[in-house]
Amino acid sequence: MTESSETRRSADLLLGPLGYGAANVGNLYRAMTDDDAWAVLDAAWESGLRYFDTAPHYGLGLSERRLGAFLATKPRAEFVLSTKVGRLLRPSPGTADQLDDAHHFAVSAGLRRVWDFTAAGVRRSLEESLSRLGLDTVDILYLHDPEEDDLGPAIANGVPGLVALRDEGLVTAIGVGSKSTAALLAGVRTGGLDLVMIAGRYTLLEQPASDKLIPACRAASVGVVAAAVFNSGLLSSSHPGAGARYEYGDVPAHVLQRAQRIEGICAEYGVALPVAALQFPLEEPAVQAVVVGAGEPGQVRENVARISAAVPHELWERLRAEGLVKT
Repeated sequence: MTESSETRRSADLLLGPLGYGAANVGNLYRAMTDDDAWAVLDAAWESGLRYFDTAPHYGLGLSERRLGAFLATKPRAEFVLSTKVGRLLRPSPGTADQLDDAHHFAVSAGLRRVWDFTAAGVRRSLEESLSRLGLDTVDILYLHDPEEDDLGPAIANGVPGLVALRDEGLVTAIGVGSKSTAALLAGVRTGGLDLVMIAGRYTLLEQPASDKLIPACRAASVGVVAAAVFNSGLLSSSHPGAGARYEYGDVPAHVLQRAQRIEGICAEYGVALPVAALQFPLEEPAVQAVVVGAGEPGQVRENVARISAAVPHELWERLRAEGLVKT
């Protein structure tokens, strides 16, 4: 595989600048009806978004089912769809009367997640996702959170499994999606990836991915999708406070102070903090898209407006000068 072919695979998909991350329609944090989920997805489509990302993990398959039903009403050539592999969903009748609280999804825990990063497991996961989606193809397939199992074997077995699916023409592009920069870097170093999805590690608040991962992606012509750019909600408010969510929990005092310092500088330039948070990753040439979720149609439309709002270049220079973002 040549460098030019790697670049073409991801670039031709036309992901960005903004995509919709469909965890919310899998009942992340709170339950929504099918009609509510449809309204959110419809707002994304009517606002011009054409890249949609999901995973079996999101609501134990609920996100894939809802997203697939919606996209089945749209011309297949007009959207890009990604899902993920690594977690197979298997019956768990003993916990069916419980909610999936441990993973923050308001759904019945009648299924359980089973780690499987083998080539056979990767293929099986894609087949099962396509069944839930009700679609014939996905465009991008990510290895999902390989560090949560056993990173070495997960990469050693999972990436060749992805490559085989791409070589067979079953998917267009492959990657790794994770909040672990070590896992993402291990994937890039295999030489087989087209993309990485960096969750929460290349944001306005913190950029550990800039140390080794982003340079490695540039060198290998691996595209970057930046996800969780609000750091689980902390940067989604123009005035972050102590009640904000960070890393799916309460925000530590020192993290809140950093966010508030960034917000103060953004305000000096007339830029709302969420606007800067959405646009910051796109300052990096390797970043092809930013993917964010939304639980209400209004939030989708707000994010679309934010991604195109004017941000003076001087803001980024000031934040770098203050040591708040890395160059």
